[in-house]
Amino acid sequence: MPAATKSASTAPERSLGQRMEALNEANRIRTERAKLKRKLKDGGANVAVLLRDPPDYILTAKVSDMLLAVPKYGHVKVNKILAQCRISPSKTIGGLSERQRRELIGHLVKR
Repeated sequence: MPAATKSASTAPERSLGQRMEALNEANRIRTERAKLKRKLKDGGANVAVLLRDPPDYILTAKVSDMLLAVPKYGHVKVNKILAQCRISPSKTIGGLSERQRRELIGHLVKR
């Protein structure tokens, strides 16, 4: 039998330093997102402004997660807005097209 070979889908090997660096970056992003969600909940941040010019740490966050942090925005309202803007619930902020971003901001500003 031939020796087992690596498949193309396996992740490349990382050194301990690289893994620790990635872990630290992930922790930084989680901490910044938690702070932002608290600001959204308290009214200290505006989600429409964040969508216009998102900081790097929320580019990979789901749009629905950020909207759910806003007071009076529950799952039903968020899903309705996303459907009206033709945005998948799993879409990330960085993955929004210009049309989606414009429509979403328009809906949020009207409310």
